[in-house]
Amino acid sequence: MARDPQVDLILAHMTPRYVATGVDPNDLQRLAGRIERWDDWCRIWSEEGERHAALAIEAAELGRKITAAEANLRASIYYHYAKHLFAHDPNQYRAAHDHMLACYRAAGAAMDPPVERITIPFENADMVGNLRRPRTSGRPPVAIILPGLDACKEELHAWCDAFVRRGIAALAIDGPGQGETAFRLPITDQWGKVIGAAIDALAMRADVDGQRIAVVGQSLGALYAPLAAAFEPRIKACVSNCGPFDFGAILPTMPIASQETFRVRSYAGSMAEAHEIARSLTLEGVAQRIKCPLLVIFGAGDKLIPVTEGERLARAASGPTELVVFEEGNHVCFNISYKFRPLTADWTAERLTT
Repeated sequence: MARDPQVDLILAHMTPRYVATGVDPNDLQRLAGRIERWDDWCRIWSEEGERHAALAIEAAELGRKITAAEANLRASIYYHYAKHLFAHDPNQYRAAHDHMLACYRAAGAAMDPPVERITIPFENADMVGNLRRPRTSGRPPVAIILPGLDACKEELHAWCDAFVRRGIAALAIDGPGQGETAFRLPITDQWGKVIGAAIDALAMRADVDGQRIAVVGQSLGALYAPLAAAFEPRIKACVSNCGPFDFGAILPTMPIASQETFRVRSYAGSMAEAHEIARSLTLEGVAQRIKCPLLVIFGAGDKLIPVTEGERLARAASGPTELVVFEEGNHVCFNISYKFRPLTADWTAERLTT
């Protein structure tokens, strides 16, 4: 029996992303060989996550805390990819999600630096973030890092590392419609208010500098980041990595699994309603409000969002703007993470620490 074309499509788009964010290439090869039907996707990925979680338990029982943390981090990533485009099956999705959170929390305390889970009040609910502070004296600046449509804050761990190593605290958050916050709040276009709430929470802390804040986003989060910068004047710098300028035009061109994920996370009752909501996610008539330094990154080989979307943003913003296009880059430039991660972290550090 031929493999479900949905499986082949997702693997074709996502394999560089899986490897860049912590999936062992050998595990991925085995997984790809086992998954024949899209309906089996979540179960098989979860089985692999369970195997790594068991390795973490074995290591912890032997007092090997670092090994246990590393295994739990891998397990959390595998559980995340079990559910990241599996919104059509809410029971399997939630089970994988809960396992992902449990494994990441177990890993967090033994990481260097450790992960602090924080809550951010917003619209009578709580958003959730993972904060990591560099082991330096003083109050470091903060990069608020945003996932995309099918990502979550735990997936951003490797990207956060790049900022922390350069003396910047990294706060990866699940905003409305993202990760665990998606169970409480739907997708919104009010990202100035979302990031404003996060900055309010940071300003109350004595261990970070709430006056030196950057917002950084990937994919759909790379629309949210400049949208926030347009309306929240406390943002000192903004990074947009492969984001749409006008998501209403982009959503109908995306794979069906992505469209269904948007429908579920926007709380839409139909795909037509989801497409209507997507039309509110645009930088048209808004981008010119961006006055802070802006870095726009794109991969010329992006098959999900065309590079012309980044070019539109770079032309429209009013502040100092840099557009970097990597000819060999795919979506989010995951196939060249050794280029986009240091660039985004270095650029942000230069704007927040000089």
